Amino acid sequence: MNFRLKTTVETAELLKGLQNSTGLTPNILARLAISLSVLIPEEPELVSSDSKGLEFNRNTLTGDRDYFYKAIIRQNAVREIHEDEYFPTMFNAHLSRGTKLLNEEYKHSGNYDKLLKNLLKLAEENIKGA
Repeated sequence: MNFRLKTTVETAELLKGLQNSTGLTPNILARLAISLSVLIPEEPELVSSDSKGLEFNRNTLTGDRDYFYKAIIRQNAVREIHEDEYFPTMFNAHLSRGTKLLNEEYKHSGNYDKLLKNLLKLAEENIKGA
């Protein structure tokens, strides 16, 4: 079982930029990114880790909610996902796609407060649509 994840350089740069803009740590931004990615019904494109990307410990990203993240990623895939495929492979793919979505949402929002309001609105819309 793998407990480390290495992001792509692009994901690392986006997370660092979002951290500078929002003051949120990369692990919190990663959780938000995963949440955005699983809203898209298609599976994300698989990515290759990069030695120059950010390295995360699995427990730092998922903590005691690892089963929750595995469940939502499995639900998004609409199929069984084995442990080795879930982390880091699928998790990293969702992180990469979600970070791009989060960055676009931040650009659209213009600032941290508006970003939070837009994310809350998006969550409410998804709850109503469920």
